[in-house]
Amino acid sequence: MSGAEKLELVGVDEYLTSQESVSTKSEYIDGWVRAMTGATNRHNRVTENCFLAIAASLRGKPCQPHIFDTKLRIIREHTKRFYYPDLQVVCEPNLPSETFQDRPVLVLEVLSPTTRLYDLDEKLTAYTQIPSLQYYLILEQHQPIAILYRRCGSWFERLEFQGMDRSIDLPRLGLSLALSAVYEGIEFTPTCVQEPEPQYQEDNS
Repeated sequence: MSGAEKLELVGVDEYLTSQESVSTKSEYIDGWVRAMTGATNRHNRVTENCFLAIAASLRGKPCQPHIFDTKLRIIREHTKRFYYPDLQVVCEPNLPSETFQDRPVLVLEVLSPTTRLYDLDEKLTAYTQIPSLQYYLILEQHQPIAILYRRCGSWFERLEFQGMDRSIDLPRLGLSLALSAVYEGIEFTPTCVQEPEPQYQEDNS
């Protein structure tokens, strides 16, 4: 969903204040503000399916899912970032008055043409530096394909799942996510190559 970029550096407080009053969400990367474009109906359906399945499995438990309106803050020695993941599961939530979370156990992104490179490179690096993170789950939206980065001590193991009969076990959360539930109601394209989005083509022409 990331699109056009603004080329001015801003502070964290200014960024957070701006996000309270604008209709278009933006991500914050070390002073740079990157505006986000809207997602397709297919993208949103995959995200919503995941939210419903995970929320049902976690009902009555301390860990809860948060959908894409909740920011994720990543602050390290040389990094200050705020992302809007498609979904995150948090077991140690921030204060109710805050607009972001710091300690996700699971972060999930659905790939699209405008976010593919970010999700597979920049965000992979950023998310896997979060101490609390156990799983980074990346989903294709045009075919039933999932990539899971699963923490194994100090590193992350990469696993791939393909097909509607597969399930993704997330034992740290006590749940299993079936791809049949993730892709319920999705009409797949013949290949996994995603169709272009007009806004993405405009921004990169």
